[in-house]
Amino acid sequence: MKRLRVPGVSIAVVKDFKIHWAKAYGVADAQTGRVLDTATRFQAASISKPVTALAAMRLAQENRLNLDADINTMLKSWQVPRSALTRKQAVTPRSLFSHTSGADDGFGFPGYEPGAPLPTTVQMLDGRPPSNVGKVAFARAPFEAYKYSGGGLTIMQLALTELSGRPFAQLMASSVLGPAGMSDSSFGPPALERAALAHDEQGRRMGAPWRVHPELAAAGLWTTPSDLARFVIEIQTAARGPKGRVLEQRFAREMLTPVGIGRYAVGLAIDRHGDGWYFSHNGSNWGYRAWMTGHVRKGYGLVIMTNGDNGMPLMNQIADRVAKAYNWDSIEKP
Repeated sequence: MKRLRVPGVSIAVVKDFKIHWAKAYGVADAQTGRVLDTATRFQAASISKPVTALAAMRLAQENRLNLDADINTMLKSWQVPRSALTRKQAVTPRSLFSHTSGADDGFGFPGYEPGAPLPTTVQMLDGRPPSNVGKVAFARAPFEAYKYSGGGLTIMQLALTELSGRPFAQLMASSVLGPAGMSDSSFGPPALERAALAHDEQGRRMGAPWRVHPELAAAGLWTTPSDLARFVIEIQTAARGPKGRVLEQRFAREMLTPVGIGRYAVGLAIDRHGDGWYFSHNGSNWGYRAWMTGHVRKGYGLVIMTNGDNGMPLMNQIADRVAKAYNWDSIEKP
């Protein structure tokens, strides 16, 4: 941490479908020296996306959302443009969650200063002020190619809000965070004293304590490694069957089934490492880096969150050491 200038890191390890241990190291605020603990919340950044996908899968389980239906049938205040690209295959929730919808934005969201005017979801999709990113445009037919799209998750934010008739943060709290036991999580900032604050690559405090992300589905989750470990365990136990706290087995398995283009299933990246297959997602917001992974069949996993822009090399070293210490899927040693 000292060498890489990362002020704080918080870790949770999953073993046998349970949290095996959780620890926090360093400080939440390099200016004041306020110490981190395992309940300190970080911005999860793009790890918001698979948590949002879990909410969509719960609506699918309740027959309120069809993963393979035209997303325009779920949207009221905004529509994916009709064009030759969507004549044979409509844009669907499955394509949006797997980054194969043809959306060409490649977002990345810089966030907004606390207190700055925030755009509505429709303003974000149209790229209209006060949005600080361009509009979500489509350049390919669905399922033709993979391109990571934060804008695609913003479309899903609008769809989930309009399908449920509830504000997005409330929907997430009642459908996912509460049932999964993620009591230290919210789609909105916590009190200052409960938050890890943003730091740059040199480990120095940023000007603001953090940036605000109205792109809640793509980047707006505040949480802890222990709560994200509970998310990992939910996916693992539901996929093992017969059900988890939120999902039944067949819906959890949808989240682990790649669409066939790119590495994503519904909200989660699926990759082979050594002899094992894992689901994962990382996150990168202004001043924060985070990473989450779980084995698709065995009950182990890892979540690491940092409050510094240079957190990724630290997380890579920690992940490598945890995998070796726990002998993850290593039958033959090199």
